[in-house]
Amino acid sequence: MVTDTAAGSALFTVSVTVRGYETDTQGHLNQAVYLQYAEHARWSALRAAGVPQSTLVERGMGPVTVETTIRYLRELRAGDEVEVSCAFVWGEGKSFRIEQRIVKTDGTPAAEVHAVCGLLDLTTRRMLTDPRGRFTALATDPALLGIETV
Repeated sequence: MVTDTAAGSALFTVSVTVRGYETDTQGHLNQAVYLQYAEHARWSALRAAGVPQSTLVERGMGPVTVETTIRYLRELRAGDEVEVSCAFVWGEGKSFRIEQRIVKTDGTPAAEVHAVCGLLDLTTRRMLTDPRGRFTALATDPALLGIETV
């Protein structure tokens, strides 16, 4: 699902239902699973924009995360349904940010995930310049990645 944010960029969301095996002994979602939900939303956004993982590998590049911060706001339990959003924030240089929220379907915020990412050259193992331009060239719908084209 795609909606417009107040800033005018695309906000991509996916729905996820918390599964019982993802919970810990306290009965709430294991902290590592929040990262899996965030990663699922990122790859879903890329795929919806026309940039599947296979295309990136064929071009010798892959997205990498160099920093992630999670802010836990409310616990999630088995059976809870959530929307995981994904908004790409582009700047200059080799990195970009992905801002994400995990929100229960009743509107209760459960977590915020902030990531600094880049594109890695799979041969040289170095970050590539101009990730925005590279995604723009590959995407069939770059607007889903918060990229406006002229």
